[in-house]
Amino acid sequence: MRRFRAPMLLVAAAAALLPACSAGSPSALHPQGPAAQRIDGLWWFMFWIALGVFAVVIGMLLFGLFRRRKGGESVARGGGEKAVVLLGIVAPAIILTTLFIVSMRDLNAISAPAKSNALTLNVIGHDWWWEVRYPQQHVVTANEIHIPTGKPVLLHLSTADVIHSFWVPQLSEKTDMIPGKTNRMLIQADHPGIYRGQCAEFCGLEHARMSFLVIAESPSQFQSWVTTQSQPPAPPAGSAAQGRRVFLHSTCVSCHAIQGTKASATDGPDLTHFGSRRTIAANTLPNTPGNLSAWIEDPQGIKPGALMPPAVVEPRQLQALVTYLEGLK
Repeated sequence: MRRFRAPMLLVAAAAALLPACSAGSPSALHPQGPAAQRIDGLWWFMFWIALGVFAVVIGMLLFGLFRRRKGGESVARGGGEKAVVLLGIVAPAIILTTLFIVSMRDLNAISAPAKSNALTLNVIGHDWWWEVRYPQQHVVTANEIHIPTGKPVLLHLSTADVIHSFWVPQLSEKTDMIPGKTNRMLIQADHPGIYRGQCAEFCGLEHARMSFLVIAESPSQFQSWVTTQSQPPAPPAGSAAQGRRVFLHSTCVSCHAIQGTKASATDGPDLTHFGSRRTIAANTLPNTPGNLSAWIEDPQGIKPGALMPPAVVEPRQLQALVTYLEGLK
């Protein structure tokens, strides 16, 4: 028994750590929407079937071992042909057919068409960030998707460069974003919360840092957010006004757009309400003045391979620029 004690202790320790590892993580086994609940149910259904098959196979192996004589010679008893047919052909055919039927049922339910009055969003994948457009509300943002709880949202998914894959494990299935094609999917959150999404298709050097947040809010909070985002930010004053001048006379203006200014480029994320976002560089850093300064000065040091070039500005200009951008609420 002693030789089995160490492995058993390791298994027990791993089991004890599982809840801690999964707490707060974007796990598909912690569903928060109708599509994710179906995926979760299918996963557990397949798990229990696989566990049953595993138990039967292990049981047969043990049975075969104990049928041997003490001397080690096998005893030919016959009658094994029926068992091979039943357990090797009939049972797998029944199991696989059942899994196929259940999987197709869930797939059809997840792929059901959206209602004509559903909120529609356009999500475009870039190397390596997410562009989010609300065409009906005239709102453009990046790396954050705000949705109302309890309502299905129709996403039109496309890419500006290579293949990406849109995945929010707690809310939806994976859907590829293929050049020259627009795919559609429904997403819904039953409860308010912040759900992490990730590109699930290797797309280059910074694939691992191409994530985003889905922020589910009550319908009234969502409408308030839309009202704010659809308007230009308030005119800056003091140091922020100087920061706007720095922005408009630097390389920033050649890639980014800010409503109410002459900046209208679309190569990089729209910065109109940048100060209200939680993160920088597609969920790479928290959106703080210190992190923003470091990102502007040396984006390659934070996210190697990012297409953003460093901005060459003096320290005072950098401070004013950061003040301006953080004030874009």
